[in-house]
Amino acid sequence: MKLEERYRAVFGWFAKNRPLAQTELQYKDPFQLLVAVILSAQCTDKRVNLVTPPLFERFPSARELSAATFEEVYPYVKSVSYPNAKARHLIAMAQMLEADYGGAVPSDIDALMRLPGVGRKTANVIASVVYDQPVIAVDTHVFRVAHRLGLSKGSTPLAVEQDLERHIPVHQRAISHHWLILHGRYTCTARSPKCADCPLTEWCREFPLMQKQQ
Repeated sequence: MKLEERYRAVFGWFAKNRPLAQTELQYKDPFQLLVAVILSAQCTDKRVNLVTPPLFERFPSARELSAATFEEVYPYVKSVSYPNAKARHLIAMAQMLEADYGGAVPSDIDALMRLPGVGRKTANVIASVVYDQPVIAVDTHVFRVAHRLGLSKGSTPLAVEQDLERHIPVHQRAISHHWLILHGRYTCTARSPKCADCPLTEWCREFPLMQKQQ
């Protein structure tokens, strides 16, 4: 199967059968999503959604968070992965938002990546979800699914991102991130992928190998 045919088949199925797909992180504004995505690094969305309501009640905007101390923030995030680093990143991020952007979350990816705790994946999520920019954030789920399906052979998240954006139409990129991440989270899991329940096996490059292993 040619690569172009694989892309058309896979994303054609998603478009027909998963027309609505969005982040599972709970948020009310760009600032809250930014905080949630920072906290979600190597942590489940389910855990983040348990942590953020009291955090946002105490620190509803960048102004309040920028004035907080580590000792004030840490108790709210201590149950997520790497809580020490994330507490410090959140405070520093809020301080930069206040100092450089008037408390508003910027839309420019390079500006977002200047913020403490924000890498390319987080910046792309914000740009895509909040500002509807045609970029694709590549996390571990997207990276894994893209490789297994045969959508990319890229050895780095950036290489996979570039492959996906090269082949996915501009208007479909924002939702494609959610299609891939949700497929990786619930079906094409890292351990014991649910191939028997997968609707994409017809076009999956690794399905024949998976069959032999199961």
